[in-house]
Amino acid sequence: MPDVKPAMRVIYIPILLLFAAFLFLPLGILFVRSFETADGIDLSNYLTVLSNAELMMSFGNSVKISGLTAVITTVLAFFLAYSIHCTRLYRPLKSVIKTGILIPMLLPTITFGFAIIYSFGNQGIITKIFGRNLFDIYGFNGLLIGYVIYTLPSAFLLINNSFKYMDKKFIIVSKLMGDGTIRSFMNTIIRPLSGTLGGAFVLSFILSFTDFGIPASVGGTYSVVATQLYQVMLGSIPDFNNGAVIAILMLIPVVFSVFLLNYLEKLNFHYDKFSDIELTKHIGRDICFGGISLLVLIGMFSVFAVMFIAPFLTSFPYDLSFTLKHFIDTFQSGDLTSVYKNSLFVALMTAVMGTFIAFSSAVLNVRTPLKGKSSMDVISMLTNTVPGMVLGLSYLLLFNGSSWKGTFAIIILCNIVHFFTTPYLMAKNSLSKMNPGWETTGNLLGDSWIRTIYRVILPNSASTVIEMFSYYFINSMVTISGIIFLVTAQTTLVASKIKELQHFAKFNEIFILSLLIFFTNLVVKLLCDHYQKRQFKH
Repeated sequence: MPDVKPAMRVIYIPILLLFAAFLFLPLGILFVRSFETADGIDLSNYLTVLSNAELMMSFGNSVKISGLTAVITTVLAFFLAYSIHCTRLYRPLKSVIKTGILIPMLLPTITFGFAIIYSFGNQGIITKIFGRNLFDIYGFNGLLIGYVIYTLPSAFLLINNSFKYMDKKFIIVSKLMGDGTIRSFMNTIIRPLSGTLGGAFVLSFILSFTDFGIPASVGGTYSVVATQLYQVMLGSIPDFNNGAVIAILMLIPVVFSVFLLNYLEKLNFHYDKFSDIELTKHIGRDICFGGISLLVLIGMFSVFAVMFIAPFLTSFPYDLSFTLKHFIDTFQSGDLTSVYKNSLFVALMTAVMGTFIAFSSAVLNVRTPLKGKSSMDVISMLTNTVPGMVLGLSYLLLFNGSSWKGTFAIIILCNIVHFFTTPYLMAKNSLSKMNPGWETTGNLLGDSWIRTIYRVILPNSASTVIEMFSYYFINSMVTISGIIFLVTAQTTLVASKIKELQHFAKFNEIFILSLLIFFTNLVVKLLCDHYQKRQFKH
């Protein structure tokens, strides 16, 4: 590892100041505001919130539905990942499962609710197929469907990744030793994956508990904590101090989940090597898991199908004649096109700046001897813990009344901080696997530290950097939780515009904007995948 260079401090100090100003300071202000009253600093705000029966019921509802969502999502994600890695399904079908399950990640969560309404509502497609309403979609049922669809891709990615590092040789060995089906399944699959399955549960719980988009569209009268926070802050009589208390209380189950996640990591198995073997044929197993996986995909696509159909019809479901009028009107509307341009600008700036900051942070932590470099790990842990709504609210409290309020800069910085953890860990994992002597070799050859990073480290990390860019861009396009308190009429983004269009029941415009986000993200994802494959070939 090279000696400490001035260039390292030149990069390290601004990054540290950035997080001090846009992570620690806003959260500190939020914490102080939660104790602030007209009479000074005391606990009366907390007592008021904790004695509010409706608010406490919302917390209970959030915990209940998030817990149930996490159980269902973890089981489904396991079935999907098992189908891919432990069956002999037709390979193209496995590719369809792997790709199809990720589609919800390309859409804003607020759209999920509207798609559910148009599918399961009185005039919905699925209602018409069955000839009657299957259940009441507003409230618990709609939220449960939306949360499961929203969290399933993330849980699947986690479990699917762990399956890649399992040694399947033990499955064959277990059979040869005469273990029964259940014993073999528990010892060779469930036990090695127990940490990951727990992690998938925690991840699904956190995502559901902190999401605002789905309850905003299909929550109905079933109150959850995210909608309560929104009403307290942006209702007819905003109450910033009580809003700060709710935001602080939202951190409690999330912090508890993160500690649980760290504990569950100890349960993960570590193999010395991996055997990529072909499993034995078992028609019953393959039909069962293949059928369940296809049912999950069909169920998910049936909810989103309406989004691709309704905008092309004159007046769904009453007049089903084909028309492009809604698209022409939308693209001729300067208001909607400017909102789309705003989203593109924010996503692009977030992706470029966020990737630079996350990659630089990982380089400083992994490839330098700087004192205090582990502070980057603390920052990543904190950004992973703080929900988007809490971060957005803390920005609102800090910058309210300043020239920063309502600017693109504050939205971009909020996104960079909010989504920092995953790109940072991607870069950290990639950099830690590279030869630790490259910088020393570069120094002996007369290259500066910066030049070695640019000429050696960066090209070898190109694939990871592209993935980081893709992650930042897509999440910035679909997020609403982090920016809902920060946008103004001039800086409205597509996700927040959809929330606004909801009040005017302009569902065609909502679906068209959602399709714009979907296809934009799809193009970016395909381009990034293409360049990643080119990097691997080289």
